[in-house]
Amino acid sequence: MKQFAVLLCLLALFALAGCDVQQKQPLEPLAEQAEVPAEQEPTAPPLEPEPVPESVPIPEPAAEDFVRVADYIPDILVDLRYATEDNFTGEVIYGFTDAYLRYSTVKKLSAAQAALTEQGYGLKIWDAFRPVSAQFILWDICPDGRYVANPNKGFSSHSRGNTVDLTLVTLDGGDVVMPTGFDDFSSKADRDYSDVDEEAAANAFLLENTMIEVGFKPYFGEWWHFSDTDSYDVEESFTPEENWESEENDNG
Repeated sequence: MKQFAVLLCLLALFALAGCDVQQKQPLEPLAEQAEVPAEQEPTAPPLEPEPVPESVPIPEPAAEDFVRVADYIPDILVDLRYATEDNFTGEVIYGFTDAYLRYSTVKKLSAAQAALTEQGYGLKIWDAFRPVSAQFILWDICPDGRYVANPNKGFSSHSRGNTVDLTLVTLDGGDVVMPTGFDDFSSKADRDYSDVDEEAAANAFLLENTMIEVGFKPYFGEWWHFSDTDSYDVEESFTPEENWESEENDNG
């Protein structure tokens, strides 16, 4: 009996030991848990591009306004002879080198340049707006009404800003045969053309006809001289020198 009780105790001890072993069995590894992303900072909405301000259109000049010819006809050539000593007086008559005309006159001149370009030619300006002061200088040097308008009796049409002296050139700026050079006071300078060679006459006719078609009238005594059919008063206050000084002052 005593032995049986000991056996029961042993069996109980073995049972307890088995339970402890089971409890100490290593746990199965847990399935990898998905990474929980760290809380992201809120993203700022993309910046809206600032609206580009609409450019303010530059108002078109009035017909009578003086403008620089090259600003409206960039491919025209300008060689103002009275801004150099390369003229019949041998002296500088005015101190600016840009050609100025009335805006309406420039628009007609632009049409002439476009028409001639289609035929392989262009224009070169020898004289455009001429200040009243320059006319007095010319008269003092050459007081001969055959060649210079007497400012004491009436100014040159150049002082109205609607008259231009010009010639033909090739598209690359080369010389074209014309009846004479600028300010030639011989009979060959008039628009008769019968006393010059055929090539010079043909070129002079081309220039003359083109200028007439766009609204200019030629002066018979000088093949290079053309006045706008729209006339203006003589301009006695504007000069290009003063205009540029004013612009420089405005710009600081």
